[in-house]
Amino acid sequence: MFSHVMVGATDLEKSRQFYDALLGTLGVGPGVANKNRYFYRSPTGVFAITTPLDGEPATHGNGSTLGFAAQSTEQADAFHAAGLAHGGTDCEDPPGWREGPGGKLYLAYLRDPDGNKICALHRPPKA
Repeated sequence: MFSHVMVGATDLEKSRQFYDALLGTLGVGPGVANKNRYFYRSPTGVFAITTPLDGEPATHGNGSTLGFAAQSTEQADAFHAAGLAHGGTDCEDPPGWREGPGGKLYLAYLRDPDGNKICALHRPPKA
């Protein structure tokens, strides 16, 4: 459904360091520079960070969450830890299992340096 997701960054290099560390835990290589943007490519999509083209400050979307697929709970925990170690902040409940209408999910939430809410999500294999 999606070709890519892009979020604004106030300090592009700080955000690059954050996302290089964070997405590296999911097996995604470092961001590739293209003018005032960095692109992270995987077999399932593209994620990008950019300074806003209109020159206005980068802002986060209240109520928005970007979810990244994790292959295991350990990978989700590593994602969360890397984010905290590189300028992210905790939000929501601590990483762990949640039960909901869609079944059991392992979620690890945090905010990036610009306040964007992000999450690693692991779905257990169906029995």
